[in-house]
Amino acid sequence: MKKFAVTVFLIFLSYVSFGQTKNFLDVPYLETSARVDTLVTPDKIYLNITITEKDSRGKKSVEEQENKMAQAFRSLGIDLDKQLFIKDLSSNFKKYFLRQKDVLKSKRYSLLVYSGKQAGEALAALEKLKIANVYLEKTEYSKMDALELALKSKAIKKALKKAEALTAPLNQKVGKAIHIMDTSTPYYPRYQAPRMEMKTMAMDAAEPAPLDIDFEQIKVETSVNVKFALSN
Repeated sequence: MKKFAVTVFLIFLSYVSFGQTKNFLDVPYLETSARVDTLVTPDKIYLNITITEKDSRGKKSVEEQENKMAQAFRSLGIDLDKQLFIKDLSSNFKKYFLRQKDVLKSKRYSLLVYSGKQAGEALAALEKLKIANVYLEKTEYSKMDALELALKSKAIKKALKKAEALTAPLNQKVGKAIHIMDTSTPYYPRYQAPRMEMKTMAMDAAEPAPLDIDFEQIKVETSVNVKFALSN
């Protein structure tokens, strides 16, 4: 009896599934796609900074250089608790055991700044401290989620306008959307290669302040595929 009930249930499901597919295919529809994009200026810029005893030829400890760097950043209005992060701490123990010399330490940080001008000011401060190993790590836009949702809405409206333009000469009306597919590619933060190292140079005391120039804008795009029901 149970086997019979299961068999009947499976037949019923197959019938319903076939009926739904048939009904969908029987509905006259128009399929359109749309893509929209925009450019935004990154407002989260990460600089990778490495301090080593080698940078100062062993004359200054990592801790001493770190304290001077922190003072310089504070003078620029940088909140160290929210914008400066330690990423790595290492020591060259191999050289210590082989040569019986002091351990050469290095410390790596990630500095978050919010504009091209602030990034330039931070780089200028590091130059004065003769901290040379600095490179652009990644750039982000803080309101990316809200922006992507807004672009998806615009893409849907654009797809509807295309459908209306295509059906107007045929005296047909565009009905409700019966199928929507988001074909967008997810956005990922733009990471930079470590080889983009910013070498320091001797600075003139009268050198002008860094220009307020933004980083390269980020292109954000979204695309949709929509099927609209048609009626006469």
